[in-house]
Amino acid sequence: MPFFSIIPTEIPLGRLPKHFFPQNYNCNAAEGQAEAKVDSFLPRPCQWRLFRLRVKRDTRTHQRTRFDAHSFLPSRSIESCGIVEMPKKGAKVAPAPKVAQPKAAEKEVANPLFEKRPRNYGIGQSIQPKTDLTRFVKWPKYIKLQRQRRVLLHRLKVPPTINQFTHTLDKNTARQLFKLLTKYAPETPKQKKQRLFNLAKEKAEKKDGADKGAKPVVVKYGINHITGLIESKKAKLVVIAHDVDPIELVVWLPTLCRKMDVPYVIVKGKARLGTVVHKKTATALALVDVRKEDKNELANLSQVAKDLYNNNTEVRRTWGGGKLGGKSMAVVRRREKAVAKENAFRELKA
Repeated sequence: MPFFSIIPTEIPLGRLPKHFFPQNYNCNAAEGQAEAKVDSFLPRPCQWRLFRLRVKRDTRTHQRTRFDAHSFLPSRSIESCGIVEMPKKGAKVAPAPKVAQPKAAEKEVANPLFEKRPRNYGIGQSIQPKTDLTRFVKWPKYIKLQRQRRVLLHRLKVPPTINQFTHTLDKNTARQLFKLLTKYAPETPKQKKQRLFNLAKEKAEKKDGADKGAKPVVVKYGINHITGLIESKKAKLVVIAHDVDPIELVVWLPTLCRKMDVPYVIVKGKARLGTVVHKKTATALALVDVRKEDKNELANLSQVAKDLYNNNTEVRRTWGGGKLGGKSMAVVRRREKAVAKENAFRELKA
């Protein structure tokens, strides 16, 4: 008895609906075999292949036929698919064409010296890779303020009196200056204690009084002290920090130095000046006197200071700030480019 089927080889079979069988086909027939040619509606690789179904009788219910598969076919009517009647029993059937198996990719031989150890970035597994979290940091208020202040100093127009503190001494000259200042650093509290102890000991041994010796030559610090030295013209060289906050503490000092004809320089920064005098910060330092071997070096530095600051009118007349941000600069550049393009087009047209 012929059997009709539209079952593709790639689709797993299951319990088929009743309408997939012809009306005169006995579903409760004894165990047998049937072959069907797959219809042309199937995908290209599986067209016109032979497929073998095993029909088994359900001995328990005697109602349906069960097949060796696990899912239903896609819903498609028999009429819409040209069903082919299978040949009679004993007829020769052409063998199914062989399917070309895809070639397995050649395995690369792993180097035994380098073992592959993939990382797992799940919870509780490998350490997460480092990423830039600057945008997500809640910065302290003082950092926010100093950044906003820096942006304002770039955007707003800064008067020359304040803008002169941005013109600092160059690196090489600053190195020479700090080398000289370190030579005349004041004594530390420990050294002072030892000196006073030795002085008291000498005084106790000599009843007529101990000799205190010559006055030490050291760097002077303290804004009030330095102001007095400038006014009395005792200061030979004044060093001012560029980042004093509030700036009003030293904003008048360059003018006073020019008026009293005292050489002055502006350097980076107040913390570096503080290390010279064993403090956290220092707004300004002054050299009153140096030893004989350093007088020539002090004279050279004083001359450089006069050329760069005391006698330089450009420094005290130049306004600062007025710089646009990145986005605004991009807009200006685009506008200039468009204007240049338009002018070029007009010249060609003319």
